Amino acid sequence: MVLPTDTTNWQAPVLLTDLYQLTMAYAYWKCGYADREAAFTLFFRRNPYHGGFATFCGLKQVIDYVKGLKFYDDDLAYLASLKAHDGTPLFEAEFIKYLGEMDFNVDLHSVADGTVVFAHEPLMRVVGPIIPAQILETALLNLVCFPTLIATKATRIKLATRGQKVYEFGLRRAQGMNGGVTASLAAYLGGCDGTSNVLAGKLFGIPVKGTHAHSWIMAHESEQEAFDDYARAMPNNCVFLVDTFDTLVGVQHAIEVGKKLRAQGHKMLGIRLDSGDLAYLSVEARKMLDEAGFTEASIMASNDLDESIVTSLINQGAKIDTWAVGTKLVTGSDQPSLGGVYKLSAVRSPGRAWRHVIKLSEQTIKVSNPGLLQVRRYFNRENENERFIADMIYDESNELGARPVIIDPLDFTRRKAIDPETDFVDLLKPVFRSGELVYDYPGFDATRAFVFDQLNGFHPGIKRLVNPHQYPAGLEANLHALKTQLILKERGLVEESRVELH
Repeated sequence: MVLPTDTTNWQAPVLLTDLYQLTMAYAYWKCGYADREAAFTLFFRRNPYHGGFATFCGLKQVIDYVKGLKFYDDDLAYLASLKAHDGTPLFEAEFIKYLGEMDFNVDLHSVADGTVVFAHEPLMRVVGPIIPAQILETALLNLVCFPTLIATKATRIKLATRGQKVYEFGLRRAQGMNGGVTASLAAYLGGCDGTSNVLAGKLFGIPVKGTHAHSWIMAHESEQEAFDDYARAMPNNCVFLVDTFDTLVGVQHAIEVGKKLRAQGHKMLGIRLDSGDLAYLSVEARKMLDEAGFTEASIMASNDLDESIVTSLINQGAKIDTWAVGTKLVTGSDQPSLGGVYKLSAVRSPGRAWRHVIKLSEQTIKVSNPGLLQVRRYFNRENENERFIADMIYDESNELGARPVIIDPLDFTRRKAIDPETDFVDLLKPVFRSGELVYDYPGFDATRAFVFDQLNGFHPGIKRLVNPHQYPAGLEANLHALKTQLILKERGLVEESRVELH
């Protein structure tokens, strides 16, 4: 789903959902629960790529999707055509009518695009009538999880290059048109400096970059002729792909064309290496270019790069200054899914107090957190390079302890006390109130800058690509106590039911 830049007259696909969301919505309606209010929380359980953080992405797409969302006549007609196993309509006509009149009048809070986030933290919170809040689950996960995965990959690659230029070149290998466009935007927001994807450039204003392919060389009688023709056609955009036949011979051919361009008042921008021993070839190519007077010519590398390969090449002394990263970036190749979830955390009937709810599991990591969840980031203004101290997940519907204490959700013995005078910021900001947009999106360039401004404030160990330091992100002490009480209560109910069965 390629979301348009102008959504004024756009019909959002409300059926971008799983059927079980609608069958639950029907059951809520049928059983008289439509007036209940619910709170849902969107989060992920493990930092992607075995890393120390994630780069949140997808809010812009969520805004464009939710704004004006409704069931249109063709949606309702399709739902009315669905049949149950006995051949009768799956949904009653009155429920179809109800959906047609329903507004998505929910409150949606979210962290900003580009926010550095951690496992278990609420990324989005949806509060409102239970039916529209439930129906939003699938779409929100779809619009947030993949972009966050790709933005995180881009951030990791940019960190690996130590600030050098990175371009996303993955459209040809992406997971379909929509996956390609989404990945290009997410990669740009995560830190890439541009893309080869022209459609993404048009839609989002991302700088577009490109050289030429091997087919250009192969279409000519010789590599030298191909480079000459390319320079004649595009004298102000010459980056030559030099590895079609023999890389170092290709570099020499590029130098010969570069001399002709210089004589004409133009500049050879550089070369691209796409195969072979990139460390060795880049060193030799750099020597050749420098000796020929092309000290400013860039050496770009491609060929199935990721953060691990980039790190290895730099450690080997490679003379590469620009990186074109494709397949492994746009597909999140070593982790194809973020594993995000959207869990009910509180529910209430009209005029009643919130009832906190919890999902249990044999796996501790899959036990959900109850409440109207928010995340508070504590920081120290005096230490710019390690200004972020810890993140505390807390319940807005309950009081906080007098002294903040953060407890690891997977290990209650890991705790961190925070001085009550410590500065903080709450990360979840209102985006929609009763279905009305109240958030001013800061723009893509501001989002990109925001990512690395934050990263500069975290301990270097958190940014390690392998075996990173674990940033303190956990539950506020009162929330931890509430969660423990609910677990014990529900475990007790489970034990009672087992006794009755016997």
